[in-house]
Amino acid sequence: MNGPSWRVPLGRRDGRVSRSSEALANLPPPSANITQLKASFRSKGLSDRELAILSGGHTIGISHCSSISNRLYNFTGQGDTDPSLDPNYVVHLKRKCSPTDTTSIIEMDPGSARTFDTSYYTLVRKRRGLFEADAALLNDNATRNYVLRQGNSGGSNFFNDFAASMVKMGRIGVITGNRGEIRRICSAIN
Repeated sequence: MNGPSWRVPLGRRDGRVSRSSEALANLPPPSANITQLKASFRSKGLSDRELAILSGGHTIGISHCSSISNRLYNFTGQGDTDPSLDPNYVVHLKRKCSPTDTTSIIEMDPGSARTFDTSYYTLVRKRRGLFEADAALLNDNATRNYVLRQGNSGGSNFFNDFAASMVKMGRIGVITGNRGEIRRICSAIN
């Protein structure tokens, strides 16, 4: 993906059971506004700046059309489109996603969804962030400043910022004492 690398601290204890429902419960939804995003990140000890940095992870990957259907076809319940979206981007998205489409996928960072780069910030700056949560970054001084700086500068510090934020995020909810285990192979319980 050509992205940054970072040293992952060793010795962290992992649980012996994983539940996908728990993962989703700890992630803000794609429809989150800036107040919800900031509260979610702050509850985990992450700053507003780190919210903007880690949102840059949307530079890679895909989503299902169902995640943006309301944004395109029924934003306020009146059959309308989110006015924060670039109208030309709306046309592009509607060509890919019908109102009832639950299976099609769409790139979060069209054109470079398989490359870790700063184009995500350029898209958000142009009002082409796929999710409401992406657009919401422009509604706060700290997050907007980071988006604009990365979108204009080519992201000279983004890789370092992202790596440091990932290390910090890895320290959230560390298991201590006799709970969990330090795995010999990361992908399998001992």
